Amino acid sequence: MPELPEVEVVRAGLEPAVTGALVTGVEVFDQRSLKRHAPAAGEFETLLTGNRMLAAVRRGKFLWFPLSSGAALVTHLGMSGQVLLREPGTAENGLLRIRLGIEHPQLGEYWVNFVDQRIFGSMAVDTLLPTPDARAGGYSGPGLERGWPPSSAAASTSLTEPPAWLAAVPSQVAHIARDPLDPAFDDRAFFAALKRKNTGIKRAMLDQTLVSGIGNIYAGEALWAAKIHYAQPTSSLGTRRARLLLTEIRLVLTKALAEGGTSFDATYVNVNGASGYFSHSLNVYGQQGKPCPRCGTLVVRENFMNRGSHFCPHCQRLRNPR
Repeated sequence: MPELPEVEVVRAGLEPAVTGALVTGVEVFDQRSLKRHAPAAGEFETLLTGNRMLAAVRRGKFLWFPLSSGAALVTHLGMSGQVLLREPGTAENGLLRIRLGIEHPQLGEYWVNFVDQRIFGSMAVDTLLPTPDARAGGYSGPGLERGWPPSSAAASTSLTEPPAWLAAVPSQVAHIARDPLDPAFDDRAFFAALKRKNTGIKRAMLDQTLVSGIGNIYAGEALWAAKIHYAQPTSSLGTRRARLLLTEIRLVLTKALAEGGTSFDATYVNVNGASGYFSHSLNVYGQQGKPCPRCGTLVVRENFMNRGSHFCPHCQRLRNPR
């Protein structure tokens, strides 16, 4: 499943083309991709057509586009979803589920294609709710934490007040915690929550209601960097080790983002269909049987939550809880 870096790569690629763009048409080729859209709110196509997309915003693995109507187009990539920018008339090789026709004031016409092989992803028009802390609902580009101006040069800069959509989050995303790269992420609240938890640290890292955007790959890499066993009880982590882990989480996510995310095949791509190359920088994920880059001990893979957990048995010893 795409994690924070992969989704942020998509968000950043879409931002210049969609900010200020008018939705001129909507085609739904597979209704299963609308499984999270509430029909009572209105027809998906009707709610989108004629609206302007005001920004591209991300929280964790969720992506949304505030609309001029006051609602938002929420997109989740699921296991294999892709959002691709295409020139009108371009033939799509993948399994096209939804197509948006958009027209940008400066950049012209585009197609925004939602391609999804396994149909775990979705699009939905959703209501926006104010954030409890009145901070930005998610990341929408440099400079937008205080609201204005937007990072996209194509967007209007005539407004002097933060836009209404900034300190808001879609109702479908409201239960998702902020991610570690969010300027409004509360470090102390995160450490306190770990102390209260009675679970293994990796299980806590994958809990999107505690911290979002971290999946199996980056959790494993951050734990290796911090020399913490994936099953170490959260309550046994002191503040120093918890702070070190959060630092390593941010470093891993930032490095992966700089390298375009992790792509093992053609599934995870940016808006132009190009793959990321962080897979070449992985230290333990998928490296079972190979030497640990730090100590040379062979990396081990153990079953964990219906998936695998990779770690170095020497560097990441399970410590007895205090």
